[in-house]
Amino acid sequence: MRQTIDESKLHQERYNEICEKLTQDKYAQFLGIRLIELGEGTATAELTVEEHMLNAHGTAHGAVIFSLADFVFAAACNSYGKTSVALSMNIGFLAAGFKGNRLVATATEEKKNNRTAWYRIRVESDNELIATLDALAYRKNDYFVSIEDHEAK
Repeated sequence: MRQTIDESKLHQERYNEICEKLTQDKYAQFLGIRLIELGEGTATAELTVEEHMLNAHGTAHGAVIFSLADFVFAAACNSYGKTSVALSMNIGFLAAGFKGNRLVATATEEKKNNRTAWYRIRVESDNELIATLDALAYRKNDYFVSIEDHEAK
């Protein structure tokens, strides 16, 4: 018999534990990415573009913008406490970011089932769209938070 977990309830009851896990991302810490908000299948994070994040043209390196988008994608798809990993991502760079800019990325879940989930991510600076990313997540069998109280009897 297949387990049915109320992931909405799990998100609410294990919210602090989920946030703690997601904010332990060492690369995000290295870049100075800050998780601002975490909802069910949604996330918002920010970073400030610093001198060492600039490319040869003096604008925010695409890898920095992608890393911010990837972090909110990871936060959103793991927001239910179920281990989820990227299957594919497609990014479009629409405008440049500059030193001192505060970049804000928001991930929104478009569709989710037991095995996969689809997300749209927007990266903005001062209400200007810098990049968009479409991402597909694979939802593994395991949860990284306790589900003992949530397993079907």
